[in-house]
Amino acid sequence: MNVSREAPDLLPGTLDLLILVALAHGSKHGYGIAEHLKSMSADVLQVGESSLYPALQRLLLNGWVKAEWGASENNRRARYYTLTPAGRKQLRAEREEFDRMIIAIQKVLQVT
Repeated sequence: MNVSREAPDLLPGTLDLLILVALAHGSKHGYGIAEHLKSMSADVLQVGESSLYPALQRLLLNGWVKAEWGASENNRRARYYTLTPAGRKQLRAEREEFDRMIIAIQKVLQVT
């Protein structure tokens, strides 16, 4: 039996965290970030352009990432995003809050 599953919606606020985590591994362009998240999640997390680029713009405005133009792997012009020191600090804070929320959700789910 072949069961087709749609990609799940992300919890509110997790996209920023996931982007920061992806950039903690090095500079990436938008497509590279989306591919990193997809491959690291075994194809479960599929982030579309309509979600990714507004989130990247928000991170830029907050000073958590910086962007520079460069050439992609196929020699096309691409905007590369890099985590800033403020972004690393934000990543730590968001990770701690996310871990706290996951523990709380797990506690609720265990009461069945």
